[in-house]
Amino acid sequence: MKRVGVFLCWCGSNIAATVDVGKVAERVRLLPGVVHVEENKYTCSEPGQASIIKAIKEHGLERVVVAACSPRLHEPTFRRTLETAGLNPYFLEMANVREHCSWVHPDREKATDKAFDLVRMAVARVLKNEPLARGSITIEKRALVLGGGIAGIQAALDIADAGHEVILVEREPTIGGRMAQLDKTFPTLDCSSCILTPKMVDAAKHPKITLYTYSELEKVEGYIGNFHVTVRKRARSVDETLCTGCGLCQTKCPTKVPSEFDVGTGLRKAIYTPFPQAVPNKPVIDRENCTYYKTGKCRVCERVCEAKAIRFDQEDVLVEERVGAIVVATGFDLFDCSVYGEYGYGLYPDVIDALQFERLINASGPTEGKIKRPSDHEIPRSVAFVLCVGSRDEQKGVSYCSRACCMYSVKHATQYMDKVKDGRAYVFYMDIRTPGKAYEEFYKRSSVEYGVQFIRGRPSKIYQKGDKLIVKAEDTLLGRPVEAEVEMVVLAPAMVPKRDAARTAQTLGVSYDGFGFLNEAHPKLRPVETNTAGIYLAGVCQGPKDIPDTVAQASAAGAKVAALFSRDEMATEPMIARVDEALCSGCLWCKPVCPYKAIEARTVTEKVHGRTVSREVASVNAGLCQGCGACTVACRDGAMNLQGFTNEQVITAVDELLAGLRPACS
Repeated sequence: MKRVGVFLCWCGSNIAATVDVGKVAERVRLLPGVVHVEENKYTCSEPGQASIIKAIKEHGLERVVVAACSPRLHEPTFRRTLETAGLNPYFLEMANVREHCSWVHPDREKATDKAFDLVRMAVARVLKNEPLARGSITIEKRALVLGGGIAGIQAALDIADAGHEVILVEREPTIGGRMAQLDKTFPTLDCSSCILTPKMVDAAKHPKITLYTYSELEKVEGYIGNFHVTVRKRARSVDETLCTGCGLCQTKCPTKVPSEFDVGTGLRKAIYTPFPQAVPNKPVIDRENCTYYKTGKCRVCERVCEAKAIRFDQEDVLVEERVGAIVVATGFDLFDCSVYGEYGYGLYPDVIDALQFERLINASGPTEGKIKRPSDHEIPRSVAFVLCVGSRDEQKGVSYCSRACCMYSVKHATQYMDKVKDGRAYVFYMDIRTPGKAYEEFYKRSSVEYGVQFIRGRPSKIYQKGDKLIVKAEDTLLGRPVEAEVEMVVLAPAMVPKRDAARTAQTLGVSYDGFGFLNEAHPKLRPVETNTAGIYLAGVCQGPKDIPDTVAQASAAGAKVAALFSRDEMATEPMIARVDEALCSGCLWCKPVCPYKAIEARTVTEKVHGRTVSREVASVNAGLCQGCGACTVACRDGAMNLQGFTNEQVITAVDELLAGLRPACS
């Protein structure tokens, strides 16, 4: 029988406060195969790891069980420890006696009994462990960045500055994202464009970055280090190589439609660039509104274009690229404020959302920075800012806090008071949340220096009375109802995932939460990674955040990609699914349940009664498989096994548990 060493961790008082570790140690010493038992206050610490290495060498240990916290936290740590001591790192088993025992059981005696059961099962299981070896795969040192907002731009620049090629894909005709629509940024009130546009230019001119604007991800195949992606470059109807960006075509175009960039507060032409600082500064034809595409007439832009760049017959192009890593920075949408019918959004023209207000106060916006009411284009002398429209509302909106709304509404109120000296600004809020550096000071300054009035209470109704808007609410600090008569209302909508975020996640093979935000591998230890190796997250596609946090996460994702590309090859995890081809019937029930698209059919030939016969069997792509085990459950033939979690290992552990329960049951 193999020689097993068991190391019991106190985890300070996390485990020892509820589990009698000494009593567990006494009982574990009697288990078959156990030749050494040791307690440590902190097994994961350097002295704790050193004691494991020492015990392996002194006692000739062949298998190791560590009873401590979740293997998700420290299993890699202890595997490295075994490797240092000369043991195969997969001769380790961890018994989770913290999250699965001490943290959930207040009864010390019962928790101690359960801890022993968990260790007993781990000992039985580790005796069945087989040596596993990591493989290796080559790495294509090119990255794909999805999304050209500030997150995508920052990630692309960081990866490119590290010397690696980057493909930057943006759905809109220009990079810049939401930040390009903003006027100023809190709490410093510095110009958003002044910060962003130099980075946009840097990304466009960087020799290592290839821009695909007006493009979308079509398909992803492959695995970490070796992704094969297909990008659809939508037809701009303009030859970018010939266009000089002179703008004459836009000047002469007779068709005007609401501008998406200005969120409906201004107009654009049917051939247009979203804003003057767009990168690339080349127009695109909106085929849905272009007179030529609708009627076959006009073609004014073609006649006035001296560069002869107009291409009405241009078609979409599919571009295939090989990359080693993907950074997802697809951004966010805003909650539809019309869900709150009692607020009158979409009914009263002077009830607008925060992004529309951004365009009104922006010097490059449709009103050149002059705050004007949409109804009569007069300057409003009073404005109400309503927070949490869709946020923290499980009935009509979403349950989470959107994090940036409080601060950008405080910014808007401050900017309004700065522009309209005799104006009145009311902010209706549930709680003011100021989580960033200098945010609290900015919030206080808006009240003390600018005279913004804060009313703690969510409005119940907004309605029009003459040429005024009445905001009805209850001031929960004073405990009385209030009514504010204002000339404009600005709603602060929640940040929500992109409308096609779920489809993007499914295309990439990554998980997403109930709201549609993409899931990180671990919220604390792996916040920019996904459970699909080689795919990283940056920005609000992962959850609401402000610009500083977005940029920080983008740089973190870039650093992860650069670290991956620092090697020519990378080790692969051996705890993946394996097919016993002799048992496999080729039904492929395992294929549709695999969330990582790691299973394909493979044809094998074999001799049957002297004849060569071909048949289909399942085949596992070692680069894609993440060892989730879904296929082993779906396999009707028992041909699919997960290395490190084989049927024999799992059944042995269950048998050991049941063997301990039989005397009590009888």
